[in-house]
Amino acid sequence: MTDPLPGQIRLDIFADPVCPWCLIGKAELDRALESRPEHPFAITWHPFRLDPQMPAAGMDHVAYMKMKFGDEKGILAAMKPVMEASERLGLWINPALIERVPNTLNAHRLLYWAGLEGAQTPVMSGLMRAHWREGRNISNPDVLAEIGEKAGMDGAMIRRLLATDADRDEIASREMHARQRGINSVPTFIVADSHVVTGAQPASLWQDVIDELARR
Repeated sequence: MTDPLPGQIRLDIFADPVCPWCLIGKAELDRALESRPEHPFAITWHPFRLDPQMPAAGMDHVAYMKMKFGDEKGILAAMKPVMEASERLGLWINPALIERVPNTLNAHRLLYWAGLEGAQTPVMSGLMRAHWREGRNISNPDVLAEIGEKAGMDGAMIRRLLATDADRDEIASREMHARQRGINSVPTFIVADSHVVTGAQPASLWQDVIDELARR
C-alpha cells in the first residue's frame, strides 16, 4: 500500500485488468488526473479478481463469453457500451485478439510486487494494454516479466518469483478482506479510506472531487 506523503490523500482502487469497466474507469480517472496535475491522490491498486473461480489455465474467450452472456446477440449487447466507451476515450481495444481469458492471480501478484517498488500504475497500464489491445495472455510469466521490465522492475526476479508460490496467500487474503468489507464489484474506488465510488465514473466526476478537495 502506498503511504500518502504530507498533503496527499489515499485513493485505493480495487480492480482486475481483464474487467472492461476497470479499463474504462482507469482511462476516465487518468484523464482527470492529467487535467489536474496538482491532484492530491496517492494511488494504490488492490487485488479483486472478476472471476475468482477461473481455472488456473484460464478459459477459451468465446466459451467464456457465451457462458456469461448466452448467445452472440447477448455478447454483442454486453460489449456494445464497452466498445462505445473505449472508442470515445481513444483506447482502441481489440477483443477479437483475445483467445483466452486468464486467471489473473499472477497478474495481481505482479501488481503487489510493483507496489513495493512504486510501479503499480504503469504495471496496471501494461497489463490492460497487453490483454485488451494486444490479446496477450497476462497469466504467462514471460508476458508478466516483460510488463514488469517496461515499468522498471527486474524481469529475472519476476520470473523466479512466479515460479514459486510467493505471495499467493497474500493476494487471496487481501481479496477476501475486500469482500468482507462489502466490495463486490470492480472497479471500486475508496477516497481517504472513507468515501466509496463504484463503477467507471466519468472524468468530470473526478475533476469535481479533486476541485472540492482543493477548496478544503
